[in-house]
Amino acid sequence: MWGRGRARRRASSQPVDLAAERVLTSARMTHGALYMDAEIKPNRSLSERGFIILISVITAANVASAAVFVRMGAHWVLPFLGIDVLAIVVAFIASYRSGRIIERIQVSPGAVRVTWEGPRDSRVVWESPTAFTRITVEKDEEDRVMALHLALSGRETPVAAALSPGERGEFAKALEDAIWRARRHRD
Repeated sequence: MWGRGRARRRASSQPVDLAAERVLTSARMTHGALYMDAEIKPNRSLSERGFIILISVITAANVASAAVFVRMGAHWVLPFLGIDVLAIVVAFIASYRSGRIIERIQVSPGAVRVTWEGPRDSRVVWESPTAFTRITVEKDEEDRVMALHLALSGRETPVAAALSPGERGEFAKALEDAIWRARRHRD
């Protein structure tokens, strides 16, 4: 489990039957077993209720400021205060929209697949043969995992970017173990 419940992993020493799981499959990923099926969701610390309260406070502060400026005769300040609130709302909406995207990493004997699943669609961003997929890890001076990539033939894709460095390190070990076990799979 990674990220305070924000990532779920289903992996065990026994392969997971694809028919029992509701996962995306393709013609190349039909070997019948998953050694990892991880979902990584970005953490959003501000709830929807908190967002409404925050915007209400910002709007109230801007209305109070607007009243002061109108009294002083500075009417030209009003549009800028409105733009200020609008910019904050747009930024939070964009943040929440990106927070709904789930990164799913699946490891089977035939392929390693990374998909991004949103509320309306999903798309495969990486698929490679398990036998040739490498994991590259970038660490800082304090030995924390700063970036994790899947690599094949000079191509790379980042994975688990939404996790903290400690969680990313744990995930790297689990992913490496799942790939190792999938390579040794026998039908």
